[in-house]
Parts: sequence; structure tokens; C-alpha cells
Amino acid sequence: MALLAACPAYAATPLVDASALAERLGLARLWIKDETSRMRLGSFKALGGAFAVAQILIDRSGETDPTSAKAQAVAGDLTIITASAGNHGLSVAAGAKVFGTQAKIVLSSTVPESFADRIRATGAGVVRVDGTYEDSVAEAARLADVNGWIHLADGSWEGYTEAPALVMEGYTVLAEECRQAFAADGVWPTHVYLQAGVGGLAAGVAAHIRAFWDEQPQIIVVEPDAAPCLLTSVEAGKLTNAPGPDSNMGRLDCKDASLLAYDVLRSAADRFVTISDAQATAATDSMADAGVASTPSGTAGLAALIDEPPAEGRVLLIASEIAETG
Repeated sequence: MALLAACPAYAATPLVDASALAERLGLARLWIKDETSRMRLGSFKALGGAFAVAQILIDRSGETDPTSAKAQAVAGDLTIITASAGNHGLSVAAGAKVFGTQAKIVLSSTVPESFADRIRATGAGVVRVDGTYEDSVAEAARLADVNGWIHLADGSWEGYTEAPALVMEGYTVLAEECRQAFAADGVWPTHVYLQAGVGGLAAGVAAHIRAFWDEQPQIIVVEPDAAPCLLTSVEAGKLTNAPGPDSNMGRLDCKDASLLAYDVLRSAADRFVTISDAQATAATDSMADAGVASTPSGTAGLAALIDEPPAEGRVLLIASEIAETG
């Protein structure tokens, strides 16, 4: 949290007490961590990209402040590239703008143009590729190698873990904000639902919970039934591709899990569940009734909760991104 304080947009996001929805579902308490205003980017991923860019500058400059004169001199010579399904690219682009580096964001043809426009508005370059998210990851890695750029993916694989570990570390800030609120209130969740694409958010939050929370909840990882890459990998005992059709949960529609996330979640999570596109869409209405406007990706945790609510449970959900407009 101290490192992100160097970013002028940083502030803790609200923890909404959704009492009416809790009553409807037969829960004792329901909290929604509302990431839709996070650092003016509307997604939890703002934490990961901005944190990682700042840490890269610290590591390369030997300074402790990414805005120092020496760090900024280093920043001017760097280009950071990443693939994205939307939000991670926006975070990296915004972090690069704040801390003075160049950014290139690779987007597949499945990413809405609205995300591309928001990324361009930060001053970052957008590279479009045909195909899937996995195709955009491969192209980002290729361009980084050819041009000597820094590859800052939010997924990880054998031989590539250092940069995505920084991104995941940024996500733990969200969990620490929750920990402080629950400690002050004296009431802790019994269940935490964490939606997952490649798994960075789920793993970052789960790792923090297991290491630092005074009371330990059940952790339920939620994936689209069209892309259950973590569930498939855990069942297989190794990273395993999960082929399937496109999902309307675009930021969760990832067919290959992050190695780091898999390593964390196979021991930290209690259960892995899947939801349909229809369930995720319906959950956006329920979330909106609680005062939080999000997307099927952002309300996936609520969709799983609605499917099987724990009687009298105290539940934490994360509304991970703002509703799309235009």
C-alpha cells in the first residue's frame, strides 16, 4: 500500500454492506468490495499494473521512490508491453503514464473497441491481433523479445514468473483493505467468492487471506463453464488447457491458467465452481439492486453465491469491474 501511495489516484475502495440482498439469499451478512471506482480506471486490475510499473522502476533505478529524478530518467528509456483482455492493459497503460514510461498493449479481436479507446486515451499504443486472448499473449511475448521491451503479463508460465508476481502482489492491496475493515468491525466473512480468469486476482487475495486474516473463511473460486482452466488444472494435477466456446464473461474467458495462480490456489482454495453465461448475466441485475453496476465478469462471484448460498453465512464478494458503456 505504501508503494501505491506514490500514485496520485490511489484510495481504498468501498466495502458495501448489501443487507437487502443478504436477507433475500438467507445470509447473515453480505459485503461487496466495490472495485468499480478503483483509481479512476474502474477495475481491481488498476492495482496490479500500476504497482508492477512502479516496482520495475524501483528495481531498475535502485531508488525507493518511482517518481525520483533517477527513476524517471530510467523510465524515459523503457517500453512496457502486455497482452490484455481489457482491464490489465488499461492498468499498465495508466501506470506507464503516471510513472513516465512508454506502453504497448496487445489486444485480440475479441476485446471491445471501447477498451482499446480507453487505452489509447492514456497515450499508450494499441496493437490488434486476430484470434483469442492466448494469441495476444504470444504476440506480446514476441514483440518484447524482438524489440527489447519489458513484458508485463498478468499470467505466468514455466520460466516466466517474476513480472506477473509483481502484478499479483498489487492485488493483495485489495485484500489488505478488506482485512483492516473486518478487523475494525470485529466481524469476519465465513465465505469469500473469487472470480478467476488466469487466476491473478483469486490467487493474490487468497494468499493474503491465508497469511494475514485473523479468521479463516472458505474460499470459493468461480470460473465460466466455458473456460474452467483452474478447475481443469487442479483436477489434472498440472496446468491444463481448458478449450471451450467464447463466454460473455470476457475478462474471465481464459483457457490457460497462470502457473503462479495455480500453485497458490490448489492449496489455498476450498472449492472451484463454474457458472454459465446466463447465470452471470442475471447476477448483474442483482448486483445493481445492491447499488453496484458491474458486468457478467465482475458479478461472477455473486452468480455462484446465488446458485448455492450458505445458510446464515457471512459472505464477501468482489465487484471486480465497472459496467461497460458504449
